[in-house]
Formats: sequence, C-alpha cells, structure tokens
Amino acid sequence: MATPKKRTGKASQATRRANWKGSVPATTTCPNCKAIILTHTVCPECGYYKDGFASIKKQEEIKAQEAKEEPKKTKKAKAKKTETEEKVVEAEVVEETAAEETKE
Repeated sequence: MATPKKRTGKASQATRRANWKGSVPATTTCPNCKAIILTHTVCPECGYYKDGFASIKKQEEIKAQEAKEEPKKTKKAKAKKTETEEKVVEAEVVEETAAEETKE
C-alpha cells in the first residue's frame, strides 16, 4: 500500500475541504395527504408514491382510520329513517290523490 512521504498540513487540508458544501434537500408536498416530503420518495405519513400506495400496511391503516371516523349506524337509526321515509311516501300519495280529485 502506498504511503505519503510527508504529512498534509492543516492549511492544505482546510483549503481542500472548503469546497465541501452542504445543500438543502429538495422537498415537495404529498398529493394524497399534503405532507411535506423529500422528492422521489414514499410519503412517510400515508405511504403514497406517484400513482398509488407503495406500502400495503399504510394503506390498510388509512382504511381502518377512515372506517373509525365514519359514524356507526344502529338499527334504531335505520328504523327511524325508514319510518320517516314511509311518512314522506304517504304524504306524496295523499298529495297526488288530492291533486287528482281537484282535476276531476
């Protein structure tokens, strides 16, 4: 292995290293969740990349969160809804019959 004949001085070493500059990485926003991410990388928040989800695990987590956010409908709520729908239908039938009687 080659070895240097003389040690590199501090000034020479410093001038050589003076050109090593750090740069700010390019960032963009995720089109799915609007989080700030590095360009050309998978979003760490939602697992989205380009046209779809790169991480199946993240996709399942998001679907689970969306399912939790939706209010659960109980049988009572459905029953109340059907009762009100029936009342609306009955009211429409009564209006139609009244309209027919006035025409005659």
